[in-house]
This record gives sequence, C-alpha cells and structure tokens, in this order.
Amino acid sequence: FHQECQEKKQRCSSILESLHHDCVELILERLDVDSLMRFKAVSKQWKSTIDSPFFQRRQLTHGQQSRGNPDVLMVSLYPDDDEESLRTLVLGSSSSVSIPTPWDADNTRFFVPYNSCDGLVCLYHRTKSGFVVNPTIRWYRPLPLCKLQQLMFDLGFSFYDLDYVVPSLGFGKDKITGTYKPVWLYNSSDKATACEVFDFSTNSWRYVSPASPYRIFGCPDPVYVDGSLHWFTECEDEEEPKILSFDLHTEAFQVVCKAPFADVDDLDIAICDLDNRLCVSERKWPNQVIWSFNSANKTWHKMCSIDLATTSQWFGRFTHVLLPLALLDGKKKLLFYCRERREALVELDLQTNTYDVVFHDFSIGDPVCYFQSLISIS
Repeated sequence: FHQECQEKKQRCSSILESLHHDCVELILERLDVDSLMRFKAVSKQWKSTIDSPFFQRRQLTHGQQSRGNPDVLMVSLYPDDDEESLRTLVLGSSSSVSIPTPWDADNTRFFVPYNSCDGLVCLYHRTKSGFVVNPTIRWYRPLPLCKLQQLMFDLGFSFYDLDYVVPSLGFGKDKITGTYKPVWLYNSSDKATACEVFDFSTNSWRYVSPASPYRIFGCPDPVYVDGSLHWFTECEDEEEPKILSFDLHTEAFQVVCKAPFADVDDLDIAICDLDNRLCVSERKWPNQVIWSFNSANKTWHKMCSIDLATTSQWFGRFTHVLLPLALLDGKKKLLFYCRERREALVELDLQTNTYDVVFHDFSIGDPVCYFQSLISIS
C-alpha cells in the first residue's frame, strides 16, 4: 500500500512538473489553506508562489466564492487553564476546534471587533497589548498599547473620572493600497473626540487630525464596510443618530446619512456588515428590524425582521439588541446571536421565516465570522 501511494505521488508530481507554472497557480488557488500550507514544501517555486500576496488575495477570493459561508471564531469570555482563548467553528459541524495561543497561560480575556478582514482578526484589551491573528494558519502579530490604552494603564480606575467614552476597536483595510489599519475612535473629556490609527510599517500608533466632528455612541461596535469604518453618532433630544464613516485611505471623517430610527437607547441598536453592505438594526419589542443601506441613492430599505417572541426561548425576553453576524447559503439565511446570553448561534431562514439553532454551547464567547486565508502582515 505504501509503495502504491508513493507511485501515485510520483505520477502526480511528474504531471504537475510538465504543466506551465501559470496552470499550476490556477490549480493551487482552488485548494484549501491546509493543503497549500503543506504544498509549500514541494519546491522553492511553489513556496514562493503560495507566499506571494497576489496569489494569497486570489486564493481568498476564490475561497469566498466557492465556500459561500464563513467560519466562526469564538473568543473566550473566561479563558482558564482548561480552555483555550480561541475556538473555530465550521458552520454545520457540531463541535468547535481549539486553537492554542502563546497568551493562553495569562488567562486574559481579549475583546474582538465586529469585523474580520481578509481572514485576519484583531484581539484587544483595555490595558494590555493586543494581537492581529490569522486563526487558519495560526499566525499572529502583537499590537503595542496606543496612547489611550497607556493612559488607562497609568491611571487605573481613576481613568474613569475623566469621563472618557471608550468604544470598541475598529479594524479594516485601505482598499486602494491594501493596508490594514486598527483604529481607536473615542470621546475625550472635553466633549471632543480623538482618533488613533496603527501603522504596521512603523509598528506604532499615530493621531489623526482633524478627528471626528461628532461624538459617538460608546456601545455599538464600529463596523468595516467597503474601505471605511462606521459608527453611530450621539444624538440629542429626538433626532436620529447619524452614521459617521472614516475612510481608511484618505483618513477623513464624514457623515454618510441619518439612521432610519430616532430617540433610541444605544443598547437597542446595532450596526453591521451583511454581504459587504452597511446595515443597522433596532430592537423594539416584539420585533427587531434590520435595515440595509443603498449607498448609490443614500436610502434605507427594510431587509428583514427578527421575531423576538420566538427568539426569547433561547435568549430571554429582556435582552438588548441581537447582533447579526452574516448572511448564509446564498443570502437565504441570517446568522445572529445575543451578547447577553452567549450560548447559541441562531439562523433565520429569510424565505420560510423559520428559526434554527446552528450551534449551542455553555458559552460561545465573542463570535466573529471570517474566511480562511493565507494572509499575514509583515
């Protein structure tokens, strides 16, 4: 049997060697990441091809088109000696796979932005260094503390006497240059805002000036869509919150539009990316409506509605907004979860209006969807 396998490998190798390398590349980009990681050992030429950013982007695009549904990375809320901080889930499977990391021994809870980007995920902590991670190839790169985190570390609990509003970290990509950028945007104590952007080329944070002209809500996570990060602005009286965007290429802020609802609690609204489209959601019992933004004519249209009476069997009735994660199965199903009751991933069939639990566990932690890729940041 061993000899037969060796003969098959030799035949395959000789066939591939007879092909023009352009043809080999077309074959390789259709393979999964695990296979490509093994095939880097075939030859120096194959390794050079698989390591090239151009090939990695093509392989990611093909994988997104062929696989359709993303995987889910679950970041543990309470990492300990018995549980790794990261687990991956292939939708449709009944169990997750743990990913050992060098920081597991610290038992530190990391937070994760709403978005992944090209298979990369940011992990962050208020007062500790964070990481950019590719969970597929087990690659990671540390992120030093930004100025805000250093201030929080130095002042300890007295930091909160300054009345700063510190939302979640944003993470996205300059779609012109392909540069990845973690971003902190926060309300400072003088009723202004400050913005810090991480530069991987210098391994340091820098301020963006001018910062946002509007203060932002602290609760809904920023979301990356089509080259820009987006936040809700604070609203006064009964006015609608605005959608503030930060172009990661020009590094300029602008208000894109008003939200399709007014006079809201920031714990009852969410902003999300569904199929590379900016969406917002408002929880108002007994429904949670999700709106999709048409950037061409600057209008919102109702995409779907979640029946909160039905979902209360998994999440309870008195919860804040449910968080949409992704559209699945050719945009036919919506994947979402509850941040307060992190025990289940639920999908809504948009055609039959039926609900199903796709994964249940004692804790799903902070879930983020991602596509498998070979990409890392040098």
